[in-house]
Amino acid sequence: MSGSDALPQIDTSRPHPARVYDWWLGGKDNYPVDEELARRILALDSTAVRGARANRRFMHRAVRTVAEAGTRQFLDIGTGIPTEPNLHQVAQGVAPDARVVYADNDPIVLRHAEALLRGSGEGTTDYVHADVRDAETLLRRAAESLDLTRPVALSLVALTHYLGDEADGDDVHGLLRTYLAALAPGSHLILSQVTADLNPEAVAQAADAFKAGGTPFFPRSITEFQRFFEGLELLGPGVIPVTGWRPEAEDVAAQAEGVVPVYAGVARKP
Repeated sequence: MSGSDALPQIDTSRPHPARVYDWWLGGKDNYPVDEELARRILALDSTAVRGARANRRFMHRAVRTVAEAGTRQFLDIGTGIPTEPNLHQVAQGVAPDARVVYADNDPIVLRHAEALLRGSGEGTTDYVHADVRDAETLLRRAAESLDLTRPVALSLVALTHYLGDEADGDDVHGLLRTYLAALAPGSHLILSQVTADLNPEAVAQAADAFKAGGTPFFPRSITEFQRFFEGLELLGPGVIPVTGWRPEAEDVAAQAEGVVPVYAGVARKP
């Protein structure tokens, strides 16, 4: 496991997105402050739990898709609390020699990583404790396990809506370009993002609740989301609501419950 041996202090005084997400997925690795925010947002936006589950299923489908296309290296940023099946289990289920690096800035994820994020077969699984905003450090540590001269699948599932634009001090589009520039041709970008397009009032209220809890939150329109894929080759069906991206039986059933306000897409770097 990469990074410092010293375990950072877990801040239980304020909610963390990874732990809120964990509560929505039915996990146990969250604190009362996380549950309080998760319940508050769910009361405002009834799609929150369905959206979290739809994101996980999208990740599974997207990872299988690129693994079946020959990708053998994966960099998952914003890993969150381990929830089976994890990305490395999906990837190594297709290709046992797949190499996976997880990255997250939440100390609770670091504490679970060594015990839960284990590779199987010939593949390896590693973990980097780093913030997505520190691309230089994160890529340098990831390169200890991955060969960045060869294709890598970069996964940022349900992460970019926590990052602002240039005016907010983050420049999320520039940040994505930095990561993609470091990856070899043939690499893939796996991405999902909350949008207000499909449920404006509820998503706006959820965003306000996140911000009130100390977590910036930035829903994006389809035009803003499509910008992430500029210069890349989108895989079919392109940018689409998350449950519609190459849906399987469970996703088709979920669509009957209503729209989930999340866009998703997968693209290849030419």
